[in-house]
Amino acid sequence: MTEIRHHIPDTVLDAYSAGTLPHAFGVVVAAHLSICDGCRARLAADDMLGGAMLTGLAPAAMQSGARDRALSQLDAPSPPVPRGSGVFPAPVMAELRGQPPRWRMLGGGIRQQILFADQEGSLRLLYIPPGKAVPEHGHRGLELTLVLQGSFSDSEGAFRRGDVEAAHDDIDHQPVAGAGEPCICLAATDAPLRFRAAVPRLLQPLFRI
Repeated sequence: MTEIRHHIPDTVLDAYSAGTLPHAFGVVVAAHLSICDGCRARLAADDMLGGAMLTGLAPAAMQSGARDRALSQLDAPSPPVPRGSGVFPAPVMAELRGQPPRWRMLGGGIRQQILFADQEGSLRLLYIPPGKAVPEHGHRGLELTLVLQGSFSDSEGAFRRGDVEAAHDDIDHQPVAGAGEPCICLAATDAPLRFRAAVPRLLQPLFRI
């Protein structure tokens, strides 16, 4: 099993533990947690600390009917949770609704499927053939990328299955897929990318990146 060297940043994991992380980033974190023992242990420690802090707070008055609403939700049947399939962990299969990816060509053999998008961020799968490079770009916010298959490298290092790259607005990079099998990534962003070349900038609204 490949050793995971790049993990979820502490600030992102804290937000996930607190339930304040936008959905797109939450899926990336959940997918990483499903294959990373170390980050699962860190999350468990965060949750224990949060629980200890809650026990020290003064009780708060509940709204009228809150108890009945909570109990009714407990009685509601839970929807079936998709299981992991191949390189796709269960959180990704949930976004895919249990179906294989429906790739859309971006050019040069690179494909994507947008899984989710709202005002807080977007989530996509990327398929990059061996040796192919994504156009050089920077960021207007945070990009969180999890490798599900294969590998890629850029100015920040080499990333393999289970690794997460957190790229902020101070990073310009050009990820290149490694040799061997195609690189499949799960990526979340909270703002459009900044492309250097003219063609990617022109196609950016079409591809929603």
